[in-house]
Amino acid sequence: MRLGELASGLSGDASAQTVTGFAIDHRKVAPGTVFGAFKGARFNGEDFIADAVAAGAIAVVARPEAKVEGAVHIADANPRRTFALAAARFFTPVPAHVAAVTGTNGKTSTAEMTRQLWRMAGHNAASIGTLGVTTSVDQASTGLTTPDIVTFLGNMSGLAREGVTHAIFEASSHGLSQFRTEGLPVQVGAFTNLSRDHLDYHGTMEAYFEAKMRLIDEVVADDGHFVVWSDDEWSQAVIDRVKARGLSLMTVGEAGEAIRLVSRTPTQLGQQLVLEHAGSQVKVNLPLIGAYQAANALVSAGIVIAAGGAPAQVFDHMARLQPVRGRLERAVITREGAPVYVDYAHTPDGLVAAIAALRPHVSGRLITLFGAGGDRDTGKRPQMGKVASDLSDVVIVTDDNPRSEDPASIRAAIMAAAPDATEIGGRREAIAAAIRMAGKDDIVLLAGKGHEQGQIVGDRVLPFDDVQVARECAA
Repeated sequence: MRLGELASGLSGDASAQTVTGFAIDHRKVAPGTVFGAFKGARFNGEDFIADAVAAGAIAVVARPEAKVEGAVHIADANPRRTFALAAARFFTPVPAHVAAVTGTNGKTSTAEMTRQLWRMAGHNAASIGTLGVTTSVDQASTGLTTPDIVTFLGNMSGLAREGVTHAIFEASSHGLSQFRTEGLPVQVGAFTNLSRDHLDYHGTMEAYFEAKMRLIDEVVADDGHFVVWSDDEWSQAVIDRVKARGLSLMTVGEAGEAIRLVSRTPTQLGQQLVLEHAGSQVKVNLPLIGAYQAANALVSAGIVIAAGGAPAQVFDHMARLQPVRGRLERAVITREGAPVYVDYAHTPDGLVAAIAALRPHVSGRLITLFGAGGDRDTGKRPQMGKVASDLSDVVIVTDDNPRSEDPASIRAAIMAAAPDATEIGGRREAIAAAIRMAGKDDIVLLAGKGHEQGQIVGDRVLPFDDVQVARECAA
């Protein structure tokens, strides 16, 4: 493909140059590459322009004031978006049906459940997000909820070449604000909920909300659809944005107009939902526990229906949904008969949802173990401590991913709001203690890390899987 086909305003020899690829890491530049030089939180890509050109970059997308010699300078005050749009013209084809989901909690479960519902309807479907790239036959990690734009578009194009027709991706606030999701024809967007998270990056809840709203304002196609969980405190503000953009609106939940949740009754293996759609009621036996799992399933159903799925078929398929890795995943049953669940809950609201999901199934004590990540929003630590203390019978505070912070300081911030909690620094030792104390009528919740396969300590990632450790401790 010629450079002039990917970037406007070029002429002559510059326009005729052949593009072989895109890169934002100068170490991945090869002859014919378009290099994106952006200012980041830790590095300034403009410092590596000369290295990229020496490696064969034929064009550099950067701010007008950046110094570019020996390659075409595609200058723009917002180079991330310009680079993304050019890359989107290069990475083709893409799946014919693309959806995106944003929100604080539930993105991963919603994306995976949507993929499952599409697959059950006979479509070749995939999801991209926290769990990586997931298809019906494979799963590959990308390292981020929303990967960099080159990885993201490359994955989408690769999926299309493998026959994937339906794809959904998680649109994180970081990914949206850094233009990592641009250029695709997104027909359906969705919102799950909004609660405190990532304020170390966004600063305020209002800024965090605005980052999420880029999905509505700029990413979903002009003739697209948007599904909103209706029962969150931010839902009405989201609905107003959808209406202002002129997208087709579908609301789901207890206050939902498209799919109304009439009732939800816990069962031994899940819950029975009574739904109202198009004037009729339907019963769904959802094989997942917890109110938030029901919410995620309904948002997923809304996405599939908005994308053209038959409602009756979608409701029927909901009864066959499988648990999502690290989302209220039952890791093991102890020798005493206590089930141990692993959940990714790492925010106050996420912890509330996980505990609330398990509470109806507890006849003894609910034992909650959790920590908080280092180098992240410090304000949520005491909030999580209070939530766990108020809603659990036993609380163990341990380490999560301390990163560069002192783990003891992180635990102290949590313990300040949970004075009756037990503090055990080593996560393996803490999990072992939780399992030892659990009786046959108790339930153990291991919260915070979910699907993660490592623990970040300093600049190292140490192998650690809550599910595997729980099984080893129980044995």
